[in-house]
Amino acid sequence: MVRKLLLALLISFNFAHSQNTVGTISITEDAYDAFTLFSVHEKTFLINNCGEIINEWTSSYPPGSAVYLLPNGNLLRPGRLDDGSTDIVIGGAGGIVELYDWDNNLLWSYTYSTDDVRQHHDVYPLANGNILMLAISVMPEAEAIQSGRDPSNIQDGELYSETILELQPVGTNQANIVWEWDIRDHLIQDFDNTKDNFGVVADNPQLLDINFLNGNSPVNNWLHVNAIQYDALRDQIVISSRKMSEIYIIDHSTTTAEAASGSGGTYGKGGDFLYRWGNPEAYGNGTSTDRKLFGQHTPYFIPAGLPNEGKIMLFNNGIDRLPSYSQVDIISPPESSLGVYDYTPNTAYLPNSTDFTYDEMPSSGVSDFYTPIVSNAQQLPNGNILVCEGRDGLFFELNSLNEKVWEYINPINSNNGTSTTQGDPAPNVNLTFRAIKYPLDYAAFTSRDVTPNGTVELSPDFTPCNNLSIEDNQLSIVNIYPNPSNGIFNINSKLNIDKVEVYNTLGKKIYDTKLSKVNLSEQIDGIYFLKIYSDSKVISKKIIKN
Repeated sequence: MVRKLLLALLISFNFAHSQNTVGTISITEDAYDAFTLFSVHEKTFLINNCGEIINEWTSSYPPGSAVYLLPNGNLLRPGRLDDGSTDIVIGGAGGIVELYDWDNNLLWSYTYSTDDVRQHHDVYPLANGNILMLAISVMPEAEAIQSGRDPSNIQDGELYSETILELQPVGTNQANIVWEWDIRDHLIQDFDNTKDNFGVVADNPQLLDINFLNGNSPVNNWLHVNAIQYDALRDQIVISSRKMSEIYIIDHSTTTAEAASGSGGTYGKGGDFLYRWGNPEAYGNGTSTDRKLFGQHTPYFIPAGLPNEGKIMLFNNGIDRLPSYSQVDIISPPESSLGVYDYTPNTAYLPNSTDFTYDEMPSSGVSDFYTPIVSNAQQLPNGNILVCEGRDGLFFELNSLNEKVWEYINPINSNNGTSTTQGDPAPNVNLTFRAIKYPLDYAAFTSRDVTPNGTVELSPDFTPCNNLSIEDNQLSIVNIYPNPSNGIFNINSKLNIDKVEVYNTLGKKIYDTKLSKVNLSEQIDGIYFLKIYSDSKVISKKIIKN
């Protein structure tokens, strides 16, 4: 009887898989039921776990590059201008920022594209309705040399500085710039004592060495910042430089004048770096062997209330690393108090190791998990991690055992916007900058029709979802969080809970309750199974105590 019960419980955690080539490839009941947002070519899609379209938006421009769904249902999306308005041409270039409503009506657009400046890669929506925007600002050769750049490392007659602007949208196509930060105000150099910014690089980790190239060619786009993410709790911005293989944290509480200096703001350091991590060689306190990051993307503080809250998650692409492989990392910056980072002078910023790393390095040393560009990872409320392997347009979700519990392949050709027929090979080019999951109770979906309507791919095959049990296929009937947990598990159910039973791996019932909280604090660490009796249904869930 015990073995039969255990077998029945294990069967309930089935793995639904099909021969699908695009769209939803696989799904299990451990997948976090949410809507996934991604942008490709001139389209932005919001899909459910079965790959069905919940909503879509159409722009006149390809991505430039990030996309966000706002709590009010509006879509914030930069676009790539290819109208010859600028000589600044880099990967991830944009030039225009657009805001659409839920029904795809264009509410506002703002062009930031000349021969001297250009929006690129990322924007970030603030709670007050303003928008942080990442942009390039050109430093002419004479200015770069006066700033301390080695003239032999200026091959394009200019150098690109990276700026962050805070925009206050005005009307339908204007904006007030209410705050600005520019990396050119935070440089250090030990090359020429007759020029600006001269000093000891290793003694000034709060500044950026204008002559450090990290082994790269001395091109104008020497930093290639590819992400800005904002943390409201600390009022700080996290920046990612692909070329430097570093992340930086700066203070957003400053005035624009303070942001151009090394003092002022909540943390007293103006616009200087409050923290940096990934490549201590860049500030003279390490060598190439101490390098932790390799062309990373989308570092961000995990929000409060989620597993790993307050830590930084990022996608570590692995470019210039041998062997070539990507990974997802979570680190804990050492804080003496919120937003104040511990640092010992003339050493590398801590931590020395990650709290969590996911990779797929086999013993052969050759990994299929490798994308040298784009990509992101997202901490989900149920403890899972969503990964966007961007070069190949692959999204997958990992559970606490690093098992893939959802896989989706973007069916759209990112060059021409054509869709793939299910069963045909995935597009050779389906590059996707990011994928973000939004929970079903996200404010944007309140009082809106989220009935699925079609799929992104042609001739869809719903075998992966159809193979799930009835209970599992009803979007988020029951979610358990946090999972894993150190003992307390909360049950979020759309149905009334009549009773909850807990079984160990031997099939023995060890606990029961009528509450929506399970307390296994007194039990040993390991895997357990819940049987949730709700409105004549019996739903099984696997939980892990650690």
